[in-house]
Amino acid sequence: MQNKPLRSFLTIALDRKLKKIKRTRINDLVRISVILFFIVSCKDKQEAFTQKERYVDKVYPLLDTENSRWFFFTSASRPFGMVNLSPDTEINGAWGSGYRYKTDTIKGFSHIHAWQMSGLSVMPVTISDNNEIFTDFYSKFSHKNELISPGYHSVELDRYRIKAALTSTKRVGFHKYVFSENKKGGILFNLNTVLGPCENMEGTLEKTGISTLSGKLVAAPTHRRPKPLTIYFNAQLNVPIVSVEHDSDTGNYLVGLDSINDAVLMKVGISYTSIKNAVNNMQKELPHWNFNQVVEDSKIEWDGLLSRIKVEGGTEKDQKRFYTDLWHALQGRRIINDANGAYPDNTGKQFRVGQLPLNSDGTPKFNHYNSDSFWGAQWTINTLWGLVYPEIMNEFTLSLMQYYQDGGMIPRGPSAGNYTFVMTGASTTPFMVSAIQKGIVKNDLEAIYKALKKNHIPGGIMGKAGYEHNTDIGGGLKYYLENGYVPYPLPEGGGFGGHQDGSSQTMEYAYQDWTLAQLAKKLKHIQDYHYFMKRAENYKNVFNEEVGWMAPKDIDGKWKLDFDPYQYENGFVESNAAQSTWFVPHDIKGLASLMGGDKKAAEKLNNQFIAAQKSGFTSGNSHEAELHPEYSRIPINYGNQPSIQTAFIFNKLDRPDLTQYWSRKVVDSVFSDLNSSSGYNGDEDQGLMGSLAVLMKIGLFQMNGGTEENPEYQIGSPIFDKITIELNKDYYPGEVFEIKSINNNSDNIYVDDIKLNNIPIKGQKIMHQDIVEGGTLTLEMTSSPSKRGKE
Repeated sequence: MQNKPLRSFLTIALDRKLKKIKRTRINDLVRISVILFFIVSCKDKQEAFTQKERYVDKVYPLLDTENSRWFFFTSASRPFGMVNLSPDTEINGAWGSGYRYKTDTIKGFSHIHAWQMSGLSVMPVTISDNNEIFTDFYSKFSHKNELISPGYHSVELDRYRIKAALTSTKRVGFHKYVFSENKKGGILFNLNTVLGPCENMEGTLEKTGISTLSGKLVAAPTHRRPKPLTIYFNAQLNVPIVSVEHDSDTGNYLVGLDSINDAVLMKVGISYTSIKNAVNNMQKELPHWNFNQVVEDSKIEWDGLLSRIKVEGGTEKDQKRFYTDLWHALQGRRIINDANGAYPDNTGKQFRVGQLPLNSDGTPKFNHYNSDSFWGAQWTINTLWGLVYPEIMNEFTLSLMQYYQDGGMIPRGPSAGNYTFVMTGASTTPFMVSAIQKGIVKNDLEAIYKALKKNHIPGGIMGKAGYEHNTDIGGGLKYYLENGYVPYPLPEGGGFGGHQDGSSQTMEYAYQDWTLAQLAKKLKHIQDYHYFMKRAENYKNVFNEEVGWMAPKDIDGKWKLDFDPYQYENGFVESNAAQSTWFVPHDIKGLASLMGGDKKAAEKLNNQFIAAQKSGFTSGNSHEAELHPEYSRIPINYGNQPSIQTAFIFNKLDRPDLTQYWSRKVVDSVFSDLNSSSGYNGDEDQGLMGSLAVLMKIGLFQMNGGTEENPEYQIGSPIFDKITIELNKDYYPGEVFEIKSINNNSDNIYVDDIKLNNIPIKGQKIMHQDIVEGGTLTLEMTSSPSKRGKE
């Protein structure tokens, strides 16, 4: 960056100063040397200042926090950290809880914000003789006295005039409390309370040293996570502990600290296996007391991941929203193993402590994870993680296989080392197949194939509906195999889990069968390949040609009477028929043929986008949906996963101009806000919608989730002038892959010409191998639809 006026000013100023010094007979050479020294020094300082601008500083953590669910917002956390430390303003239920921007009362700082998991809420307080601190300890706060960035959160508790600051390592929460002068301070451990998705119970705390504490609590079972989880912790303070008082009525503990003049620091290590491992986690990750250093280390870690994609162009707001989306893509899913590789295994009848394989230095070869469903991952993290963060995709694949080794089944959304059977189908199959097809996972492919195949046959996870823990009826797999579709309703009736929507289940199974067939082909299991490819055509069995939509069909093969394609969950999981009809990512041409050809299919889908645009392409957040039930009738919904691929379907129908047009419109309407009241307009779902926003903004998408040999990426309409993707050298041969959009602006949204490394390419696609070898994709942008060659 040049700054000629600044240099000129310094030169003139120094010249005047040195003229005054001329009486001391400094020769001209010395004078010139001094001037040059200050100019160079200025340049160095200016460059150093420029370098301080980090990608982590572009993140806006408060995005959509008025609509938070328990695991959506975490501030003082590392990527995928076991500890997710942040203030809680609402604590009842999995939805509408955690940090909610418009709620002005903090009820505690809790350490765990995860899928179906919560725990260890603490609150700094001041103690007086007449306050009922065990039952009355909440505090008002103001956003004016709050500072938040990835890895850090500070806020002032108005009631106590305590300035609290939070940061963390992967497994250790680090607190800093500045109490008012001449006030007796304390820390309340709220170990027995409803906290987000579950109740914390059986909490105990004991003093183990002059300034150390240890304890445990139980995260009670939930409807989704049917087994309890014990959370162990160890706390160390930098000041002596004066007292530990227990209230038998509430189960709370008050740790007395007496009058304090300096900042109180508290480190809290957690573990799901033992207090000993909680202590070890702290010793390994945070042996010192330098709070500011941990804050800086956290920023460096976040910046290292965020800087894998560098964008240029667009507005400042565009860039801030982009890095906020990318930040969310690396959140929600949490590590559950200790630093030494111990982890909770709840897959069997009895709880046990499992042990991950270790490297020679004693660290685990991979981490084990807690995660919401991979339902919708094929259009989101499959692509983003696979391209930009292959090491993360590799770890998750190995973690999923660890569940298989422990419990005999690959999960679709594990929690606390246990199966939850969240959502439907075998959603991890496309994820793991994609990791293999991209060369990220190369070992034990036969074992992985065997594990995945088990989920697609009787006794596997396809037979289970949402949260169907004790039976395998709700998934309707029996009928899918016998009749080629899942009937709606099931002949057995309800009561077998949730999401029993036969048409959606049929389409989802067909797609997942296709992805498994690709792996069978790769491994030369030809008979299996043909078998699963045949099953992949089952989506055709729920297409009603008379109405032109996918539709519910009962066990007798009769279509549902008075069918309404816009009725929500009328045979379709978290969607309506208009949205879910397009869920055939493996065979768009086949779907178009059912509709009368590419032209008619494109026209039909385009009309749906025109109608959906009137409602902003989403059914709104949960509050809006309650006030306006008609929102659920939207024909395309970018607020949930079932139809988020639709803008890129036009590429497959030889209408790339409509992909470019509508993907830009969706980004503008759904993924451009930068405030606390909106952002994802629905459910971000642990990085899925953040990933989608990133992919749409860089103009890359994978219709089938990257599951074919040498996976294909569809090209969209990037919103930035230049995008530089840093490739992981441990997985890919290239260094960087660049996307340059020439003449890009809000009017020039259409791609007129495409070149890869200065060589023209036809169609709207680029192959995985071409990207990971490094190079430059150049897009000439224009304001009118292009007449360039089609696929």
